[in-house]
Amino acid sequence: LIPDEVDRVLGNCDRETSTGRRDYAILLLLARLGLRAGEIVALQLDDIDWRAGEFLIRGKGLSHDRMPLPVDVGEALTSYLRLDRPRCKTRRVFVCMKAPRSGFAGPSSVTTIVRRALDRAGLRPAFKGAHVLRHSLATTMLRSGASMNEIGELLRHRSPSTTEIYAKLDFDGLRTLAHPWPS
Repeated sequence: LIPDEVDRVLGNCDRETSTGRRDYAILLLLARLGLRAGEIVALQLDDIDWRAGEFLIRGKGLSHDRMPLPVDVGEALTSYLRLDRPRCKTRRVFVCMKAPRSGFAGPSSVTTIVRRALDRAGLRPAFKGAHVLRHSLATTMLRSGASMNEIGELLRHRSPSTTEIYAKLDFDGLRTLAHPWPS
């Protein structure tokens, strides 16, 4: 997705409703920080350090990373937690809005939220899962001049070859690097 399309996805969340505020916070985490669906599901209340402005991400391969919490993401989380998160025993940040009040069953719950948001925005990308926002962030960063190392650091890739997947998406940028074929 191009940046305007990501903005449409975010803008079409009905932030006047509890579900809309929850979904907006989830979509911001995906779009601004490139989190994976499983990382959203695993996020615990105690993982957020409000004073330091950072939070813990429980990533792939049992990795744990700390990331800064951008102001807009922090405000969306605060709004959801204060106004909408139902009282329940789970320590997970994001919970189902209908009984039983528990954390999401798995990453597919986040994928469903993304698919509904894409539909509301009238977008039909080839891939409709939560990962589309992660790829969109990486592609936008690449087109804005970020290095592959910077993108890999934000996305918490352990290997540079993993980040190289995103270079394939920036065809215009790659064309500027290609040398003309000798006549």
